[in-house]
This record gives sequence, structure tokens and C-alpha cells, in this order.
Amino acid sequence: MKKADIRQIYRAKRAAIDPDTVAFNNQCILKHFTSLRWPAIDYLHRYLPVINQHEIPNHELVNFLESLNPSLIQIVPYMSGDDMLSTIYHKKSELKKNKWGIDEPVNKIPVDNTLIDGVIVPLLAFDLSGNRVGYGKGCYDRFLSSCRPEVLKVGLSYFAPLQRITDTDEFDIPLNLCITPEKIYEFG
Repeated sequence: MKKADIRQIYRAKRAAIDPDTVAFNNQCILKHFTSLRWPAIDYLHRYLPVINQHEIPNHELVNFLESLNPSLIQIVPYMSGDDMLSTIYHKKSELKKNKWGIDEPVNKIPVDNTLIDGVIVPLLAFDLSGNRVGYGKGCYDRFLSSCRPEVLKVGLSYFAPLQRITDTDEFDIPLNLCITPEKIYEFG
């Protein structure tokens, strides 16, 4: 299946999940997330979920990683034109929505992407090879290409993987892991 079709189908599927199922799925994802043996992560890049896009919340996952490393530095994206840049994030950071409705810290403290050890990557769907479908702007693939090759890339999904995304290209950067309510998927 092609990315454009996947985007349309999975946006609708995600929006159709009832709140009780979302809450249950989030708890299952957290349980799987906390069962993993995590490498040392000092700098964690995470997305701030967009509620009206039904993105999977990740704050409890980050709280768990902070329990393993109390000095964990959280990093979130912000947009500068078509470029996605990274800034330090604190729980008390003042946020403002950008033109896509995504929260961004008002006071930005830029971060060198090569410092990042792990990334919680947003997605709409993924396949059995770890390829993901995002929102179609290529921001995360460009961002991930600026990180160290060994950066841990973790996706979260309410749905099982597709067999294959047919129109991947050399710019697509696959995940290392994707966590669903049912299972943890590990890739190459």
C-alpha cells in the first residue's frame, strides 16, 4: 500500500477509536515500554502529542525514562520554515501552538542533534521492516538523518504493522522498535 492511501486510512482509524479503548491501549503501550531494557539515554527527543490528531501520549513513557535517569534532558521539535529543529523542553516550559497546531516552547534553547540518544517518533502506521508513515512532510526523516546513526528510534502505534509500505525511498529512515498495545516489534 502507498503512503498517501495509508495516511488517509490510518487517520480515520485513529480518530474512530473510542476513549475507553484509547485509555486501555495507552496503558498496554506503557506496560510494554517499561518492560524493555533501555540503554543509557541522556538526551531524549520526544514529540508533544497533538490531541486533535489522536496522537499517542508519551509523557508517562518519558516519566519512566526519567525514573531510570533523573538527569534526562528532554528535547522537542520546533519548526523554522520547513526545517524541524530541536530545543530543550522542561515540564514548565511555556508553549505556543505553531501553524500546524503543534505545541512548541516559546523560549527555545537549540540542541545539536548529534547529542540525542533516543527519539520517540510520531507515526500514523508502520510496516514489518520498521518503515513508518508520518504526515507527509518528511520532517522526521530529515531530522533523523542529522542524528547519529546509532540513535534509538522508537515508534508508538495503536495498530499492528502493515505487511509492506510500497513507496519507501532512500530518504526513509526505519525505526528500531515500534510498540503497540499487543506487542513490541524490533527491527534490524
